Amino acid sequence: MSFVIRAATAQDLQHLYEMAKLTGGGFTNLPPDRNALTTKLKNSDAAFSRTADEIEAETFVLVLEDTDTGAVRGTCQLFTAVGQAWPFYSYRITTLTQHSQELKRTITAELLSLVNDLGGCSEVGGLFLHPGQRAGGLGMLIARSRYLFIASHRKRFGNKLLAELRGIIDERGGSPFWDAIGGKFFGMSFQEADEFNAIHGNQFIADLMPKHPVYIAMLSEEARKVIGLPHPSGRAAMRMLENEGYSYQGYVDIFDGGPTMLAPTNKVRSIADAHHGAVESTTLDKGEKSLIAAGHLHNFRCCFGAREVRGDAVAIDAQAADLLQIGEGDAVWSVLR
Repeated sequence: MSFVIRAATAQDLQHLYEMAKLTGGGFTNLPPDRNALTTKLKNSDAAFSRTADEIEAETFVLVLEDTDTGAVRGTCQLFTAVGQAWPFYSYRITTLTQHSQELKRTITAELLSLVNDLGGCSEVGGLFLHPGQRAGGLGMLIARSRYLFIASHRKRFGNKLLAELRGIIDERGGSPFWDAIGGKFFGMSFQEADEFNAIHGNQFIADLMPKHPVYIAMLSEEARKVIGLPHPSGRAAMRMLENEGYSYQGYVDIFDGGPTMLAPTNKVRSIADAHHGAVESTTLDKGEKSLIAAGHLHNFRCCFGAREVRGDAVAIDAQAADLLQIGEGDAVWSVLR
């Protein structure tokens, strides 16, 4: 089978909807709601259609297509500037140290403070791979294709990238973290709040979430244990992010307490190491296993292939050239697999 990453179109709605139903909840960027997905695809089309280089709050949706069948088997998203349409809320873990002279005792407490520190960052998110395709490195192809897209459209993205990982969700589909904090103020289950956020945005958080810091010690043990931990299904994604140069800096999701990972855009490995050059040959037999991308905006495509860097030029294999729909003289971005 041959797979390629490409720009999503309105015709991908049904594929995305079917995958959204498989996420298991807690996946805000891929809600199982046709209207929300339709809006997301319209916004993505507008982003792909805009040719100016200034940063605006936009969403790009990419999909993984099986070119043998035409089926969409995965997806990912890029957000150019979060927190512009409405504030981007996070909890930041901070510490407060207090000392009593009479008791001769010093106490250090950890707090959750509601902040908008990450507004203006670009975000990589919305990554989902169909359960039937979780082999052969396709998750890596989806994840790292985003960085080649950023490298080839660098002026459309900010100087810092963030990635939110889904937090711990129990067998009932609930969140111990949400139950301990948000659930006390909103009268909504985690699933109800998550679905509302996915469809309507998080302005309701600004309206009702308490603005004062929350003492972590006052939360239930179940809630304390999950703060900053990724869902078991996201551990591999966290390692992948760490390998790219992301780090956890004490920011967690306000819904499920999952970790937010951060990295300077230009220092993300797949961006910093990306090679840009014209294709010198499309008949390479053996070369370095790589991710190769070509095309601008709507025409962006990315796949696995073989390359041989020849100064400012590059040779690639015939199958990659076919998947990317390019020939000699066309420009490509590539990075070692």
